[in-house]
Amino acid sequence: MIHGTWEGSRAARWEDAFLAGNGRHGAMVLGDPDDDRVIVTHHTLVRPLHPDEDTRPPLLAAELAGLQDRLLAGDTTAAERFTDGRPLRRVRPFHPAFQTRLARATADTHGRYRRSVDFATGVATATRGKARSEVFVSRADDVVVQYVTDPGRSAELSLDHRLPGTPHDLAVGRSAVLTPGGVLLTLRARYPGNTLGYTGVTLAVAAGGRASLSPAGAHFEDARRLLILTRVRRHEGEPDTVPEAEALRTLLVGDSEEPTSPDDLDAVHARLLARHTERHRAAYERVTLDLDADPAERALSGSALLRRTGSPALLERLFAAGRYHLLSSSGMLPPRLTGLWTGDWNTAWSGAFTHDANLNLQTASAAAADLPEVTAAHACLIQGQLADWRDNARAVFGARGIVAPAHTDGVSGHSYHFSREYPLHLWTAGADWLLKPLVDHDETHGSRDPETAAALAELAAFYEDFLTRTGPDGRLVVVPSYSPENRPVGGGWGAINATMDLTAARHALLTAADYGAGAAADTEAAADADRRRALADRLPPYRINADGALAEWAWPGLDDRYDHRHLSHLYAVWPHEEINPYDTPDLAKAALRALELRGSENESAHGHLHQALIAARLRDADRAAEALRRVLTGDYFHDSLMSTHYPDRDVYNADAAHTLPALLIEMLVQSTPGRLVLLPAPPDAYPSGRLLGIRTRFGATVDLTWSPDTYTAVVRPTRTGPIDLRTPAGARPLDLRAGESRVLTP
Repeated sequence: MIHGTWEGSRAARWEDAFLAGNGRHGAMVLGDPDDDRVIVTHHTLVRPLHPDEDTRPPLLAAELAGLQDRLLAGDTTAAERFTDGRPLRRVRPFHPAFQTRLARATADTHGRYRRSVDFATGVATATRGKARSEVFVSRADDVVVQYVTDPGRSAELSLDHRLPGTPHDLAVGRSAVLTPGGVLLTLRARYPGNTLGYTGVTLAVAAGGRASLSPAGAHFEDARRLLILTRVRRHEGEPDTVPEAEALRTLLVGDSEEPTSPDDLDAVHARLLARHTERHRAAYERVTLDLDADPAERALSGSALLRRTGSPALLERLFAAGRYHLLSSSGMLPPRLTGLWTGDWNTAWSGAFTHDANLNLQTASAAAADLPEVTAAHACLIQGQLADWRDNARAVFGARGIVAPAHTDGVSGHSYHFSREYPLHLWTAGADWLLKPLVDHDETHGSRDPETAAALAELAAFYEDFLTRTGPDGRLVVVPSYSPENRPVGGGWGAINATMDLTAARHALLTAADYGAGAAADTEAAADADRRRALADRLPPYRINADGALAEWAWPGLDDRYDHRHLSHLYAVWPHEEINPYDTPDLAKAALRALELRGSENESAHGHLHQALIAARLRDADRAAEALRRVLTGDYFHDSLMSTHYPDRDVYNADAAHTLPALLIEMLVQSTPGRLVLLPAPPDAYPSGRLLGIRTRFGATVDLTWSPDTYTAVVRPTRTGPIDLRTPAGARPLDLRAGESRVLTP
């Protein structure tokens, strides 16, 4: 196995830059030996609001009852007037900070060039002859570290804010100070017409030679080594850079409290790298995929492999790269649409967190692929915005509890990104959709996080207040209701009983009841649980339409619009398992029919992979494999192995890169709290291999080895209890005992 990728030429575009990150800072390493550029990013860097922008949720609660009356009376376009009249407000865009630039005259201009990134260490390297530049972003010390060997007879270091789309009126100031501990470079940027800004601080230390100041920043002559440490911070007002500079100097000293000699730079770099690698490698190596690829193909560059779309070596590398990029972009927040990286201030869709599909798809492998760091980042986003979610519930629906927005910049959780054609403020399923990964994590680890339990209780309170209307059959009605980002034939954008809303409401109420009832033998908690279960029982059943498909709206007269990139109505199949081939075969058949009829609309990568995840749950191996094939053959990956939203490398976007590992796991191993499914949708194009370290939701790890004629699964449980085992050979019960491994074969 090769846990990394490489190229034989420098990155011509920022999209091809190799990536590093620690979930806070990001680095995009272009690897040009003459103009060595590293684009620095940070999760907090979003443009501030303009003074006239209103990002409060719309105050519509007083009009809600009237809207419900009109929709129930058959006014299909009523919801299109349920706004406060403001124009569409996009969430604040994510942007890069600046690039560090090391322009150098090297002694060896004809040496062999190679750039690479090691997924196991997070180090991006570029070499030419004896010259070498290594970059990593420390998980231990939260700093971008660049170490340059043989920088040449002359090198100029600068901080350059000039990147594509940089506002022309961005106020930028620079300073450079020569100190006994190295050269300290500072770049201060203030957003146009605002007191908000960000500051980058870089400390550069040379071994040998001479350091001086230059108009660009710092000049080094005849240095043997350069160690460059960089941090960036977003702030209000004028920053105090002295503490940041002192903190960077402290990293040179470490625990010794002795001044660092320039001759000790190798030791300093090794210490910083070891501290980082200890954390990064442990997470990255928990799960591996081996598809018995040809060693000669494994040795190819990433760009060469991308042209061999059927190669097992390509899928091995994309699986490894996806886990690496997902881990590297998750920390203080989960991955954005672009992960943690962008080289352009005009990032598509603001480089935001898109909740109604993309974020959950990107983080779908977190529980099974043993990346609790990703789930923790996901929880940070939710917990940091719950107050705003409460505002949404009160303002739009006049209810207690929480309603999640469809988009966020990571700062505000208010629902303000909506319009007539995208009434995203009506989407009530978002909180359940976003809390589902936290529930999966709890099931995997055999615990119940109190913060997750509290959020579920708030969500149940919302449904208790919101679900007050009934239909002709006496069942509750979800009204208004919205199925992202689609509308029915015969109805408007805001409708009634979107299937996703029914799934979310039912799951939220039952899960909150389960968490609450299990918390303590408390009569009040038991009464709350009973009330929530009773409310869930009053929700209507799913509807099967005239085509035999699970309908996207469970309301008469609202027919399906099949050619759409979203598959929200199949939420009960994936990521939930309410509908599955084992317990609900008739509904599973209808869900599969809905999947068969679904088009791909604009060929978005997230649409293909969402279809594949659902197909794998429904044991449709051919459909899952076809969706995967379309992504592999559609030119969705840059040489960096970061993906794009559309085919032909159009629009830098992390959906495919981060979601692909989840799909491969789902094709090979699935689990619920009471079930293990082996090889539910095995990919025929990859007839043998090993998937090691998978975590299950019943408390075990699984190592799976398979070939055309057989398989072996080693199950290592940490909890005792029975499960339902499903394999290609059939079904049987399996009793597990904590600490006792089981070897499963046909």
